[in-house]
Amino acid sequence: MRARGRAGPRARAPARWPPQWRRRSTAGAAQGTQCEIAAKAGMIIERVVLNSRPGKNGVPVAENFRLEQSTIPDTVQEGQVRVRTLYLSVDPYMRCRMNEDTGSDYLLPWQLSEVADGGGIGVVEESKNNNFAKGDYVTSFNWPWQTVAILDGSLLQKLVPQLVNGCLSYFLGAAGITGLTALLGIREKGHVTVGANQTMVVSGAAGACGSLAGQIGRLEGCSRVVGIAGTDEKCSILVSEMGFDAAINYKKENVAEQLRKLCPGGVDVYFDNVGGDISDTVISQMNQNSHIILCGQISQYNKDVPYPPPLPPDTEKIQKERNITRERFLVLNYMDKQEASVLQLCQWIQEGKLKVRETVIKGLANIGGKFFRSFSKNKAKYNGSRGHLPIQTS
Repeated sequence: MRARGRAGPRARAPARWPPQWRRRSTAGAAQGTQCEIAAKAGMIIERVVLNSRPGKNGVPVAENFRLEQSTIPDTVQEGQVRVRTLYLSVDPYMRCRMNEDTGSDYLLPWQLSEVADGGGIGVVEESKNNNFAKGDYVTSFNWPWQTVAILDGSLLQKLVPQLVNGCLSYFLGAAGITGLTALLGIREKGHVTVGANQTMVVSGAAGACGSLAGQIGRLEGCSRVVGIAGTDEKCSILVSEMGFDAAINYKKENVAEQLRKLCPGGVDVYFDNVGGDISDTVISQMNQNSHIILCGQISQYNKDVPYPPPLPPDTEKIQKERNITRERFLVLNYMDKQEASVLQLCQWIQEGKLKVRETVIKGLANIGGKFFRSFSKNKAKYNGSRGHLPIQTS
């Protein structure tokens, strides 16, 4: 898959785009992380580097990553902070960064034998930056996958644990990029109207974003929400815990028949996390002037195709005849709404209106295996596990 439009800020808008999201024309040599690895002996740390590339059409394997020891300087310079990593986020869009060419003008590739990076959370252990003190919890878009790092304070945002009832990892999920994608996607592309009796369908509904999207669709005004997932257990959780009206097990049930039964008035809003055959089936039952929220295409990520991938001719004909909107959605285009949106997500979490499920994986050494599992099952259809899967490093 050439590019994925799901990426965005963690707590509040940074002063400038972080390096891996910087447009190619201004990227220059800024393809490394902000971690300074010392050539001479210093503090010993562990880090994960990109060991090999799976190829544009290949499925990632654990061996694409390598855990190794390295060092960082003993001294923190002015403006910097030394942080201990607590959580790292492994997200589907990162599959594009494993390619030498990401196929995107806003996403830079990981380099071979260099430390990988992404969303992360840590605690300040030493600071020479006036904005941060020892003990502060901080986050960054481009956190290096290593146990301890020295980072430029201008690339960090301070976190307030009380906003998420002390669950720091939520800032990488429900109160971070994942929640923002669900909320802003629904508000900007779903055209949900309170009292309009709209039906929403969510594919990949048991995943981190899908489980939130269904709940947010309800909170924003949808009268009926139906999820599509891959096991009976996941479908049960969606209905019993997440407030979905119904859920379809696409591996056991006929999706088209179930949609006709569960959405007798058709589908007004489709939150698309998967693409492929499932999406073609949903689109075939969408109403006139309905809307597709193009969040992700996980079934296509190991294929070298454009983003968004073209629809099959019959599906494209339906889309055009029924005037169904299907536009690329990128959180970075809505930075001005980010802070208020995060506060809204945190409020819903505190009030118990937004239920969050996480499966925390412990240990930096397991990060490659987690990435592999995300794309290996059933020809790279994201198995999603249960909600967001943060990596806890300490």
